[in-house]
Amino acid sequence: MIISDILVANDSEKQLTRAASDIRKAIESRWNEYLSKYANLFSSNHVEGSSPPSVFVGSYGYPKVLVGPLVPPIHGNTLVMDLPESWLGKSLEDIVNYRLSLIRGIKAVHIKEPQGRYIESLQELAMSSQPIDSEVEFVKNTRSSLFVDGENAPFGPVGEIKSTKFSNSSSDKNIQRLFYDKDVLAQDAVLELYNRGIEISKIQKCFSIGMFGKHRKLVPTKWGITATDDMISKSMIQEISSFSEIDSCRLFTYEHIGNLYAIIMFPSRWMFEMQEAWYDQDGTIGFGSDFEDMKGLLHYPETAGAHFASRLAVAEYLLANNVQAGVVVLREIRPEYAVPVGVWQVREGVRMALKQKPAIIHNFEQGLDLACQGMSVDKKEWLTKSKLQKARNQKSIKDYF
Repeated sequence: MIISDILVANDSEKQLTRAASDIRKAIESRWNEYLSKYANLFSSNHVEGSSPPSVFVGSYGYPKVLVGPLVPPIHGNTLVMDLPESWLGKSLEDIVNYRLSLIRGIKAVHIKEPQGRYIESLQELAMSSQPIDSEVEFVKNTRSSLFVDGENAPFGPVGEIKSTKFSNSSSDKNIQRLFYDKDVLAQDAVLELYNRGIEISKIQKCFSIGMFGKHRKLVPTKWGITATDDMISKSMIQEISSFSEIDSCRLFTYEHIGNLYAIIMFPSRWMFEMQEAWYDQDGTIGFGSDFEDMKGLLHYPETAGAHFASRLAVAEYLLANNVQAGVVVLREIRPEYAVPVGVWQVREGVRMALKQKPAIIHNFEQGLDLACQGMSVDKKEWLTKSKLQKARNQKSIKDYF
């Protein structure tokens, strides 16, 4: 069954909300059917398999957090199971199944203690360039999730760790060098690895498990992802600010796993806005909107990590083209996106949008008109929430000369 086929033809908001529930139930049903055949693999006090490689740092109990490896109960090339950069084109169900198939071991560790045999073994795991054969023994049997919801990212079984064993790894030499260099600042290490072409998801794991900087600490994975996107894009924006303004207005669009993206660029000094619209459980439309200029983001973002993920993708494009611009990213979250699978999909979705051939438009307003033709959210609703529109209407000093 194709997920998009579940969406009912009638476009009323309440029916769209029910369609999202139907998608979740279908995914959940097929996962439970799979579990009924392989329950012994996901409910045991022991797991053997090839970690993609992957580690996870939780936020619950901060500053003493739950840390451990992610291991599927299979051996072989499992890289795709935790490599978001390779997930474009995959179905939502495929991605959910990757998440549910990874068994998570946990052990409580204080964030200021990223050392000791256990953490060092996880750091070696994070550095590996290939899947690592792993054995994890748990205090008691793990339990697999039997429920898929629309609010939380899916997770596989979780178990308290009794012991771990990992095979020898083949570490990435660039990461290894920065891991052993205690004089390099964490931000500089992140930027160097990015500039050397290391996948952002890989850098994020290493950053979260406390591998970089002079004063090292563990960083919960969800915070580490946003911090990495923020550091890299902020560095790019400083460079972009010295470039000439873009010479035309452009509209880029892309859609994947129920997320519609429209990116409008126009001649301007750097300014950036990320807007999101989604369907709440009662069928109403919710909004989040965040704006920044060269002063940066001056408040906690309504769109959370999506702001920094989309900003990174936009900054990459501008830097590659040696221009600066005013940019608005519109993200409509459709009911087909029935299960949240992580902010990676915002970064990769905007990246892919910016690889498409843009429509050259006369002005910002025309771009917004065209963008809204493919969306169910009205132009007036986007504009009502837009701080960028207000900034565009304010005169700059150059308007007087």
